[in-house]
Order: sequence, then C-alpha cells, then structure tokens
Amino acid sequence: MKTVTLYTDGACSGNPGPGGWGAILEYNGVEKELSGGEDATTNNRMELTAVIRGLEALKEPCIVELYSDSKYVIDALEKGWAWGWKKRGWVKSDKKPALNPDLWDTLLTLTQKHELHYHWVKGHAENPKNNRCDELAVRQWKIIKMRREG
Repeated sequence: MKTVTLYTDGACSGNPGPGGWGAILEYNGVEKELSGGEDATTNNRMELTAVIRGLEALKEPCIVELYSDSKYVIDALEKGWAWGWKKRGWVKSDKKPALNPDLWDTLLTLTQKHELHYHWVKGHAENPKNNRCDELAVRQWKIIKMRREG
C-alpha cells in the first residue's frame, strides 16, 4: 500500500457559525490541497469533515499518516471512543448523546478502508502544513461570511 500523509484542520466563526475546513494530501513529494465550508456549523464538524474529505480523495486503500490539531478527532479514533459510541447507539460512556454521529459514521467507514496512524499536533504552532490547513479553513468561512453579508 502507498503511504500518504494527510494534514487537516477545521475553523469556525462563532460556534455554531460559518465554518471551513482544509486538508493537504501529500504523496511522493506531491501535495494536493482541498478545502470547503458550510454556512452554519461547528468547529468539531469542520475538523471531522476535513478528515473525511481527505480520506475520500484517496483512490485506493493507503497507509495514512493523519496529522490534526483536534484532540476530539485524534483521541476518539486512536482510543477507540468513536467505535464505542457507535456500538452504544451514539451514546457516550457518560450516557450523554455523542455529537456528530452522521460524520462519525462516515469517518469510521472510511477508517476501515485504510490503515491510519494518528498524530496530534499543536495548533497554530510550528507545523507549517497544519498552519496551511488552518489558512485554507479560515479562508472558506470568510468567503461564506462575505456572501452572507453580501
């Protein structure tokens, strides 16, 4: 299997509010940037969407080195929490409903196609690719906000 690196980030103006996501796929020295946004969303939904869109862009099963500054995403995947939420009907161990079950369901399906290795990075710090994903995400919510204010 090919090894690809996926950097992701999500951003929101207000929570909820207009949001954006950014992803960079890197393989063999070649980079592909992806981004998008939604009118009314949350930061966590954008973090999840960035990972989903990055994985969906892969045309075949790959080993994926996933870099994200979202503890929500990394911990829920790496520690298996999201699988537990799904098994319990999208209920967390504290009996509260798990948020974003639609996106988690999609993401868990995608994780079965690929071999993922998880890497948490400090946001807005020294990782240039994570910073670029943040720029892509912020640009998307700003575009949505400008259209809304028209």
